[in-house]
Amino acid sequence: MQPQELIDSAVVDPAGNKLGKVGTVYLADATHQPEWITVKTGLFGTKESFVPLSGAHTDKDGVHVQVDKDAVSDAPRIDADGHLSPEESTRLYQHYGLPVPRTSPDGRMGDRTQGRDPAMGGTGRGKAGTDAASRGKHGMDAAGRGKPGMDTAGRGTADEGMIRSEERLNVGTEQVETGHVRLRKYVVTEDEQVTVPVRHEEVRVEREPITHAEGEVEIGEAEQDVTLHAEKPVVRKEAVPVERVRLRTESVTDEETVSGKVRKEQFEVTDDEGKRRR
Repeated sequence: MQPQELIDSAVVDPAGNKLGKVGTVYLADATHQPEWITVKTGLFGTKESFVPLSGAHTDKDGVHVQVDKDAVSDAPRIDADGHLSPEESTRLYQHYGLPVPRTSPDGRMGDRTQGRDPAMGGTGRGKAGTDAASRGKHGMDAAGRGKPGMDTAGRGTADEGMIRSEERLNVGTEQVETGHVRLRKYVVTEDEQVTVPVRHEEVRVEREPITHAEGEVEIGEAEQDVTLHAEKPVVRKEAVPVERVRLRTESVTDEETVSGKVRKEQFEVTDDEGKRRR
């Protein structure tokens, strides 16, 4: 599994439940192979939980992991800041019931027991296969020194003061299916009337007087036969194309209001008498 191919993939547990999407990929120290992923959970994917890739496989619907939804929901909350410390790794292994890797003298994680892949150490590779040169948590840099203005517990000194933080809603959109529309052609029968002019022949008797007799005339019987003709309507049907019909989609923009609870930090000052002032 290539790290860049896992980003934003859906994560599915053994029961088929969708856990969220892959946010970050963590690689093992020795093999540089994907060892952990963070799964974006919660409203709008604002939370990330660490999930092991041991025994996982990819499919057309996402990454199938071997831990269930409840285990991921109860996993220790660890910030995905670019690397895992040995203590954080141990907490995750113990939570998921995985063998805890051995730690070498230099602080790196050794091979797992039972012949598993080498685990990820505190100075291991970071996001998407890049070296974890980022600073550690609690104001400590890679050499263990504190940041300027921060003590080893991450508290602000008198010179630097404290930083106030607050949560904000990051609202995005994703495309989902809302239904299907089908275009179907069917046949109906209707009555149609058309007026057509028709012609027919009739017999008319014409009389013409004879003024000069030519020879002798004998009196007797005679007859004349005349064939009459008439037109009659003839109906034939043919199928002809009259129009082309197709379905197409168009994008319509609406507005929806979303809401969520956010936390923010406030300051208060307490004097020696116990009086509080915000």
